[in-house]
Amino acid sequence: MSDLRAELTQILDQAEWEWLIPHVQRDAVILVADNLDLLDVGVAIASDNIPSVQVWIDEQLITKPTPVQLGEWNSDRTKRFNTLIVQPYVLVQEIAAASS
Repeated sequence: MSDLRAELTQILDQAEWEWLIPHVQRDAVILVADNLDLLDVGVAIASDNIPSVQVWIDEQLITKPTPVQLGEWNSDRTKRFNTLIVQPYVLVQEIAAASS
């Protein structure tokens, strides 16, 4: 399990919204709540930890982006996300805008 976590840590990255649009179009983007660790979710999905994933789905902590969210993100194409690719999904977490 630690090897999987180390492997996923290597591919944890940031992406602008514009780069994620093709993945949204193929229905592969999963939005991860801020209070979850993106790596924990990635490891759970990659290792088929169905009980944990099901709890997160039931509690709406991992979801598909809503039409409202998509509209907001489309209006700010430079919005950034933490991303983790766990085939066939792209897990994303919003990065809060820096307050000025």
